[in-house]
Parts: sequence; C-alpha cells; structure tokens
Amino acid sequence: MTPKPRDVALVGAGYWGKNLARTFRDLGVLHTLCDRSPDILRQYEAGYEGILRSESFEAVLDDPAIAKVAIAAPAAAHAALARRALEAGKDVYVEKPLCLSVSEGEQLCEVAARCSRVLMVGHLLQYHPCVSALVALVRAGDLGELRHISSNRLNLGIFRTHENALWSLAPHDVSVILRLAGDVVPSRVRCVGAACVSPPIADMATVTMRFESGLRAKIDVSWLSPWKEQRLVVAGTDGLAVFDDTLPWPEKLKIYRGHVQRDASGNPVAHRGPGECIAVEPREPLLAECEHFLEACGSRAPPLTDGHEGLRVLRVLAAADESLKGDGAEQALAAGPASFFAHPSAVVDSRAQVGPGTKIWHFTQVMEGAQVGPGCILGQNVVVSPGVAVGANVKIQNNVSLYTGLTVEDDAFLGPSCVFTNVSNPRSQVVRRSLYEETRVRRGATIGANATIVCGTTLGRYCFVAAGAVVTRDIPDYALVVGNPARQRGWMSRHGQRLDFGAAAEAVCPESGLRYRLVETASGPQVTCLDLPEESPLPEKLRVGRTAYREFKQGARSGDT
Repeated sequence: MTPKPRDVALVGAGYWGKNLARTFRDLGVLHTLCDRSPDILRQYEAGYEGILRSESFEAVLDDPAIAKVAIAAPAAAHAALARRALEAGKDVYVEKPLCLSVSEGEQLCEVAARCSRVLMVGHLLQYHPCVSALVALVRAGDLGELRHISSNRLNLGIFRTHENALWSLAPHDVSVILRLAGDVVPSRVRCVGAACVSPPIADMATVTMRFESGLRAKIDVSWLSPWKEQRLVVAGTDGLAVFDDTLPWPEKLKIYRGHVQRDASGNPVAHRGPGECIAVEPREPLLAECEHFLEACGSRAPPLTDGHEGLRVLRVLAAADESLKGDGAEQALAAGPASFFAHPSAVVDSRAQVGPGTKIWHFTQVMEGAQVGPGCILGQNVVVSPGVAVGANVKIQNNVSLYTGLTVEDDAFLGPSCVFTNVSNPRSQVVRRSLYEETRVRRGATIGANATIVCGTTLGRYCFVAAGAVVTRDIPDYALVVGNPARQRGWMSRHGQRLDFGAAAEAVCPESGLRYRLVETASGPQVTCLDLPEESPLPEKLRVGRTAYREFKQGARSGDT
C-alpha cells in the first residue's frame, strides 16, 4: 500500500486540537503542530517525534510540504485562518462552527470554489456510524413520513466565555437534523435560553424549528445539567428511532416500530415494546471524519460536510441567535436563491449537493445523495445517480448517465453519449445493488464521444480516451488510448496535445510550453509534468492556451510559460 504523504498541519493544538493531533498522527499524515502558545506545544513530546512545531501560522502557509490545514483554533478565528489557508493553496478542515457569521461563511465557500480547494467542516456527529445507520433508515422509509426530531445535548461544563451554549454545543445537532430533513433549512426558528454563570453568555438554550414539509424539530443544549445526555429521537408515522450515545455500542441505536396503534374506535393507543437494536459496527467517529477529509482531498470530490453544508448550519444558528437575543421572537429563515442554475425541465433532488456556479441543462436529473461540485456544466439528458461524486469544473456533455459507484474528479471532460457501467455481469433477475463496482475518473481526464468505460477501472490524470474506445483496464496518467478494446497509442499533455518524447525522454507541449518527462517504473512507463504538480490547477495565463498554440503554429512562439 502506498504510504500517505505527511502533509497535514494542525493549527490550534489545545483542548480539542489534541484529539485531532492524535488522529492525524495515527494516520501517518501529521507534518506540523502550530499553536501560538509554546506551553501547549511543549506538551507534545512522547509519540510526536519527527513532527514539526511552530508558533507561526505564516510559516505553515509558506511551507510547500504542507498541502492540508486542519483548524482547531477558537471559533472567532476560523474565518480569517481558513481564508488565508485556502488562498495559499491549502485544502482546509475547520472545526465547528465553520465561522461565526453567514457572510463570512459565504465568503469562505466562494474562496474555496475560486481556488479549487477542499473546504470541510468538523461536524463530527455526521460521521458517527449510528447517525449513518439512522439516515439510511429514514431514507429507506422505515420510519414512514418524518414528523418530529428532538435532540438533547446536556452536561456539566465546560463553561465558555467567548461563545454561548448555542454556538458551542448545537452545531452538531443542527447539522444532523438538516441532513435528516433532506439538506434543507427550516422556514421558522425560535430560541430561548438563560445566562446563569457568566451573563450575558447563555448557558442553556432551546431551539425549535419548523420546516415547509411539516416536520418539526427541537434541540436542548446546556452545560449546566447535573447529568450527561446525548440523545436524538426521530419520530415518523411508522416508527420511532432513538440514538443514545451514552449507551454501550449494541444499544446505542434502537427502532420502535408501530409505536402508535388504533383501538376499535379508531383512537390512537401507544404501543410500548422493548425496541429493536440496530447492529452498528463500532468505529471512532473522529477517525472516520479525518479519513473522509483525506479522501476528499485525494479525490477532489466534495466532502459530506463541505462548506455549503456548514453554511446551512450557520444560517440556522444565526437565526436562532437572533431569536435568543430577542427574547424568543420567531425568525423567518429564507432558503435563499440557489447558488447554481437549473433549467426548468431539470430535476434536482433537494437532498443532492450541487456546488455554486454549476449549470444544469434540459431534462437532466441529479438524484438524492449525488454530489456535484462547483463550476460544473451538465448538458441535456444527463443522469447523476445516488452516491456519485463529481468534482469541480467538470464538463458532462449530452446523454451521459453516471451510475452509483462512479467518482469523477476535478476538471474532467465526459464527451457526448459516453457510457459508464457499474456491474460486470448484470442480470435482470439478479439484484446486485450491493455489488456495484467502483470506477474513478481522475483529475483532468478526457473521455471522447460514445466511448464506453467498463466498471472497476481507473482513468489516470489527464489521460485521453478517444471517441468510441472501449476501456476495460486502468489507464496511466497522460496516456492516449484508442480502439476496442482500448490500447495505448501515445501520450497527451494537459492541453490535449500529443507529446513526442525523444531520446532524452522529455517533451514540451506545443500549446502551453509545459515540460513533461517519461520514466520507466516497476508498474510500467509513467509521465509526469515537470512544471506543475498533477494535483495543481492550471495557472490563469495557461487556461486560454489557443493564443500560444497559434503562435507556435506560426513559428513565433515566445517560449514564456
């Protein structure tokens, strides 16, 4: 197995940061611990040998060995730190909340999209195996139509003096409730609370939410409770589900089916039973969350709790905070205009994630659970199935169906009517939904018109699949493949120009002037770009390459790259 690069810097190594430090260290990716307090940094001795310590955030931003920044500093510093890291070309993980204002959250999402960087929020509860199982129960209809969700997060301490209990404790619960509700914000929010320890900082708060669908939700948070409670109750027309994180793993998630029955007169009668324990494989949520961040950085697919998910949570928290300051006055919460364009004939499920600036054209369907990144173009008659992840700046031409099991990374081009599959041996009479095979289209790859990609294959970065080719095996980075079955016939540059490697095994793209090298490896020939890392976006001056190409064809190319 290829070792993961040690390229993560943790900014803020104090109270919660120590848990992130431990997890990233155990994953073998921690490069630098950064904190303004030398006393905190001195606490990291045994087990952290070889990991750099720094009191300078600027040094983290300037270090080319650091590609990812995890921020666990105080919430008031999140916006400034995250923005600077994104603009420095780093992928960013931010502990909850994303920041402390909606406007700051919108700016962070815009910066992440502009810089083609991953922005992820640490809504830890979303990565708890029991929450994943609960979401699956709701999506499968096991509870019927959702009616009410209640969440209690109570404990004694830790007392905060810079943020109230609403901002400190409720983001996790708001995040999960919005996911259960279909990734939509409520239409009305009300919040009441009390400040007992350090007025005016509220030590306890109760939030109520009303959704357009008729769903109601309530959150109780407090750090003044003599007992610890972390319980989520989801009530539907056909059943109740209870997630109690204080119980042992076998008992954490239960479902109560048929909790309301009718007597002979039709009156509702409570049906009390022991409940059915839902088997969930134990796994540390923080480990799953950190692994998800690393995977999103590698695949360039939007993470589950990306900046837009964090922004939805911010909208609810901000409305609740306004209500709290106004003695519980109900706040109207507009869903806001969509940040993407969808033609009136397109169908975009409310539980799909679509990034800003994306355009979705005639008769295209983006299904529940699909993820489409920012700046994409989906042509006519495109289908994006549940679980498909599409990165940023992907162009999908007409009549393309993306099936479950497919991941498409940033800057890929999918030509008209190209075909993907997700089962090697389909039979109409045999259900193989649990056997979908994974296919990955790596960053910058091009697939020509009417090409077929057989499932279980990986198309390398910036490879080029000719029109009508049938791909049955993995394709190396920058490779040109043609025919049926597809066979390699050369190498292509990032700009889609043939590379002519001479005796020195180096070639120059005639359109951009970027230099490439061909080397022999144990797994076969491999091409790398000498001027740009494979994961970096093209500089702005190389995005419009035709001018340089025309100059080359005219014999007047300046050579300035």
